[in-house]
Amino acid sequence: MCCVRSTSTTNSRYPLKTVHSGGRVQLDLPLLYEKIVIQRRGGFCFEMNGLFSWMLRKLGFQVTLFSGQVKSLKTGFYGPPFDHLIILVTLDGKRWLCDVGFGSQGFSSPLSLDTSDPQKLGHMVYRIREEKGMHFVEWQQEEIREPDGDWGAIYKFTFEPRCLEDFAEMCEYHQSSPCSIFFCKSFCTVLKSGGRLTYIGHRLTSTTFPTETHGIETSTREVKDEEIPQVLADGFGIVLKSPFIPKDEAITPPTEMY
Repeated sequence: MCCVRSTSTTNSRYPLKTVHSGGRVQLDLPLLYEKIVIQRRGGFCFEMNGLFSWMLRKLGFQVTLFSGQVKSLKTGFYGPPFDHLIILVTLDGKRWLCDVGFGSQGFSSPLSLDTSDPQKLGHMVYRIREEKGMHFVEWQQEEIREPDGDWGAIYKFTFEPRCLEDFAEMCEYHQSSPCSIFFCKSFCTVLKSGGRLTYIGHRLTSTTFPTETHGIETSTREVKDEEIPQVLADGFGIVLKSPFIPKDEAITPPTEMY
């Protein structure tokens, strides 16, 4: 399962919004397959994890969908229910959290749901903490490696089973609300060998993960409108089929906090 999950992560682009090129996302598996696998367009969590869960089931894995709420770095509050779609895989009596639909803080291999201990994946450290029936996926910054170091929440979730259709309303919200990063900003990110490449608006950021000999390295350059199609093709394997309008607008704080 780790091999399948890692391959999906390194070959998938997250998310380059369809709505910024005149389309709409529909949670229909044939359409998701066409977009993500055939067109190699990537997508956000409902698309990526929705299709990934279908593939895992086809391969014989026991799969359950959960609803997550992402913590905003800007407000410090969590998003509404069904804000994020995540996957539970049960294998040989062990429970694993899979997520191929998250950005820079996302984990590159499944996380064990059977421990609250720190789990090191590459240069990142995660843990899953339970509190009053709510589970919190947390991470540490690269320079912090002590068990009592500061942990930051990524998202929270419960173990209530869901189906893909349950996320339809929030899928529409993220395509139309000025409170959603997906509506306000055009961006995509992909894991590379030893790092990550991220495009947002008119910026292209290359990140090299830390090793034993050097720390994390990041470089950013401005991208002109006429350069964007080539940048997406060369860096992400995305060939635009329709006019693309890059966006990098401020996100409106939501009126309801969670």
